[in-house]
Amino acid sequence: MSGIALIPAPCNLLTASSSSSSKFQKTITTKTRVSLNNAISISSDPFVLELAEALEDSVPTPQPLHNLREASSESLLSSSWPSRRDEPFRFTDLSFLRSSQILPAPIPAPTPTITPFSTSQFPCHVSIVDGHFVSSLSEISEFPDGVYVGSLSNLNSNLNSIVAERVLELVCGLENGDLFWSINGMGAPDLTVVYVPEGCRLQTPVHLGYFSSQGSKDGSNALYLSNPRVLVVVEKGGEVDIVEEFSNDEENENECYWTNAALEVVIGEGGKVRHSYIQTQSPLAAHIKWTSVRQESSSTYELTEVSTGGKLGRHNLHIKQLGPETVTELSTLHLSVGNQTQDLHSSLVFDHPRGYSRQLHKCIVTHSQGQAVFDGNVKVNRYAQQTDAGQLTRSLLLEPRATVNVKPNLQIIADDVKCSHGAAISDLEQSQLLYFQARGIDSETARRVLIFAFGGEVIDKFPYSSIRDKVRSQIKSLLDPSSK
Repeated sequence: MSGIALIPAPCNLLTASSSSSSKFQKTITTKTRVSLNNAISISSDPFVLELAEALEDSVPTPQPLHNLREASSESLLSSSWPSRRDEPFRFTDLSFLRSSQILPAPIPAPTPTITPFSTSQFPCHVSIVDGHFVSSLSEISEFPDGVYVGSLSNLNSNLNSIVAERVLELVCGLENGDLFWSINGMGAPDLTVVYVPEGCRLQTPVHLGYFSSQGSKDGSNALYLSNPRVLVVVEKGGEVDIVEEFSNDEENENECYWTNAALEVVIGEGGKVRHSYIQTQSPLAAHIKWTSVRQESSSTYELTEVSTGGKLGRHNLHIKQLGPETVTELSTLHLSVGNQTQDLHSSLVFDHPRGYSRQLHKCIVTHSQGQAVFDGNVKVNRYAQQTDAGQLTRSLLLEPRATVNVKPNLQIIADDVKCSHGAAISDLEQSQLLYFQARGIDSETARRVLIFAFGGEVIDKFPYSSIRDKVRSQIKSLLDPSSK
C-alpha cells in the first residue's frame, strides 16, 4: 500500500487463539490509523482526506473487518470526490454533499427511542439504526440448524467453524466499487449477516429495517453519515426472501442526513434470492446504496425496488453471473415528486452460456425541479453464448422542466444471443385522458389513475401483499397529498 501507513493504534486487545471459531467468541476491536500526511501524495482532494479522518476514529474496528477497513482506506485515499466531469456522475449533482460538514452518526443508545417497523407480517425482523445492528429492536425467528441472522460481532462458536470461515472469506471489497463503496467499507461499524446453508429453503422472509435517527434541520450545514453493511450468503440449493426497508424516525421525517448503505449477495449453485427494496427516507436526505450480487450456475436473483425518498437517491446495482443457466430479473420504480434526483446505475455481466435476464425500469417525475437518471449496462462476453437478455426503461415526465436522463448500454461480444433494449420518455397520452373524460371522469382524477397504473406494473411484483399495500398507500399519498 504505497504511500499510506496503516498502523493499529494502541488499545487493550483480547487474546484470541488461531482457530477460526474463536475469532467470534470475543469481539476484538482496533482502530485503523491512517497517516494522512503520506496519503496526500496519492489524494490531493482535501474533502476526501477530511472525510477519511472523520471516519477513522468514528467506530472501533472488529477484528474480522480489519482487512476490509484497511483495503477501503487505501481505496478511499487514492480517490477524489466525483464531479459532473466524471462519466458515472455526469447527470448526478453531489455538490450539496461536498458543501456539507459530514459527521459520522454516533452510536445509538442501548435502547433507542424510535418507532420500530410493524413486524406483524415479518416474524424475522432486524433493526439497523444509524448503521448499527440493534438487538433490542430486532425479532429473530427460530430457524433450521445452520441458519444465522445477526451481526458479525455476535457470530460465535455455536456455529460450525466452517460457517465462520465462509463468512470471513466473503467479506471483501468490490473490484469495480466506487468512492462510496470505499466510504462504507471504512465506516461500517459492523456487518449484519444472513447465512443460509446448503439445501435450506427458508419459508420466513428476513426483514431488514434501516432507521436514521440522527439528522439536522433544513438550513444546517451538518450532515450525519451512517454506513450500514449487510452480507447475504445462500449456499447451494438454498433459498431466502430478503426485504430491505429504509425509513427514518417520525421525529426526523424532514431532516437532513446521509445513508450510505452496502449489500453483498452471494448465491450458490441452484440457489434463489428474492429481494424487495423500499426506500422512503426524508426528502432532504441523501441515500446512496450499493448492491453487489454474485450468482453461481443455475441460480436466481429477483429484485423489486421502489424508491421515492431522498433529495438524492442513487442505487448502484452490480450483478455478475458466474455460471451457466443463471437467471436475473430486475424491476424498479423511481418517483420524484419534489426537488429530487432518483438515480439507478446498473451493471449486469454475462460470462457463461445460457444466461437469462429481464430488466424493467420505470420512473415518474412530477415536479419541475425533479430529475431521474437511468444508466443500465448489460455486457455479454465471448463465452456467454445463447444468452437471452432484455432491458426496457419507460419514463413519465409530467412537468415542462422535469428531466430524465436515460443511457441504456448493451455490449455484445458473443455471436449467438437474443438481446434487446428499449427506452421511452413521454407525458401521458391525450387519447387515454379523453377516454376517461368521455366517461364522466375529470382530467385530474384521470391523470392520477393513469400515473398510478404506470407504476403498478412494478409494485405488483412484490411477493407479499403487505408490502404491495404499503407501497401503494405511500405512492398514493405522494401523488395526491390531499388523500393523507
